[in-house]
Amino acid sequence: MHRIPRHESKCAAFHGHRYAAELECWAEALDDRGRVVDFGVIKERVGGWIDQHWDHTAILMRGDPDPAVATIVASNAAYGRPVYFLDVPPTAENIAAALAEISQDLLKDTGVRLVSLRLYETPNGSATWRAQA
Repeated sequence: MHRIPRHESKCAAFHGHRYAAELECWAEALDDRGRVVDFGVIKERVGGWIDQHWDHTAILMRGDPDPAVATIVASNAAYGRPVYFLDVPPTAENIAAALAEISQDLLKDTGVRLVSLRLYETPNGSATWRAQA
């Protein structure tokens, strides 16, 4: 769940999406099995982080003035779920950038580099983050 403060339309209200993330990784060379990286490593590290921090919760902007935020935080805490706060509005673009930064850190010792990350809010709506050259 998220909302975009000051949004000019319906995204100003709390709502949810069925997010999906697509990561593109690069390595200097393929491993001895012909891979950049075992997909299980990506699933375990990045997927595990998403499950722990973003699954069944809310991604909100720190300082969101909506009075419901405090209620959401308290309710999630009662059910053992966090609320994840960004310092910027939780648009698809900003969520993609945050996940890319997190993914880079989670993958730094694997020998691969994150090249791009595409975050789907819906099957036909996405935002793409690309690494700087």
